[in-house]
Amino acid sequence: MKISIIGAGITGLSTAILLKIKGFDVCVYERNSKISDIGAGIVCWPNACFVLEKMGVLSELKKIAYKPKYMKRLSKEGELLGIIPILKLNELMNYPSYSILRKDLMKVLLIQAEKLKINILYNYNLTKLASSSKKSTSLYFENGSCFKSDIVLGADGRMNSTVRTYVCGQNSPVYQGFINWIGTFESKEKIFSKNEISDYWGIGERFGIVPVSETKAYWAGAIYQKKIADNNENLYKFELNKIFRFWPNPIGKIIKDTPLKSIKKIYIHDHDPIQTWHKNNVLLIGDASHAALPTSGQGACQALEDAWHLSQCLKIDSVDIKIVFQNFTLKRLKKTSIINKIGRNIAADLFNDSKVFCKNRNTEAQGINYEALAYSMARTWRSDLY
Repeated sequence: MKISIIGAGITGLSTAILLKIKGFDVCVYERNSKISDIGAGIVCWPNACFVLEKMGVLSELKKIAYKPKYMKRLSKEGELLGIIPILKLNELMNYPSYSILRKDLMKVLLIQAEKLKINILYNYNLTKLASSSKKSTSLYFENGSCFKSDIVLGADGRMNSTVRTYVCGQNSPVYQGFINWIGTFESKEKIFSKNEISDYWGIGERFGIVPVSETKAYWAGAIYQKKIADNNENLYKFELNKIFRFWPNPIGKIIKDTPLKSIKKIYIHDHDPIQTWHKNNVLLIGDASHAALPTSGQGACQALEDAWHLSQCLKIDSVDIKIVFQNFTLKRLKKTSIINKIGRNIAADLFNDSKVFCKNRNTEAQGINYEALAYSMARTWRSDLY
């Protein structure tokens, strides 16, 4: 059984690794000339670490990742709104949480894929899918190549998924009304020694700092913006300073000392949940099927869960692929839809530009039982997994 995976991001590589471990013939097709470095960093929450352990890479990841203990919520004036106890969350889920730069996570996955001798083809931009029968699909690429595959897995992202267009008839990501500037920052001093994530809330604005070592962090500055406009990378620091210049330390230092070349500005999109993730022998996975907003904190984690569940659903002797895909979708649809909704609800709270609303939101945040919140997060994140 030949399995073709479209996209060599976190979803594609993770799925390839887990399926290869189970003995499948897997090939990954990547549209770019190398593994993409889009995205600053990731928190691998306990549900992600469960999957990473099954992939045989958790021990390598922990050598280069950071272990946050808390997530502090603060106002833009620096007033403490609450502390999410990450160590309690880890305890409840029986796995650790690690923060890591995305490029470092991708290196770990790529090394494991190479060890398993997984074939990854670069500069293969899929342009068309055609099913000649229920048991075979032809893949047509921009470079003129054409291959047939027994199973096609679409891990080609939320913004430009050819596989989603094939399955759904369209690929229309939904702009959610806010922008993220993201970047990575490094200091000569150990300014992140407290092992805590900082999440600052303003009025329609947010700034998050996630350490990946005592001297390094990735960050995201975000604001409400109703419409999509043009980007000018030469203005990124000017834009950031204009918005965040009076916010608490070390935000100003982070903006100032982050190299301009490492800052990206992203208009944030997701997808409305869909009920059907497959057509013939083609299946959507990761962001192509259930893209969640970064406010959910679960984008990469759910991509890893997809990889794990598919590896459990698909057997070497699977006869009816349609039933396998139906079972996989049934297992994943409810949880990913809930997480999609959570991400949108959090974004609606964070990027509301009403002073009255945000004042009330902050007051409510100070009254939250954060240990109970950790229990709720653990219950949602570990559901259907282990």
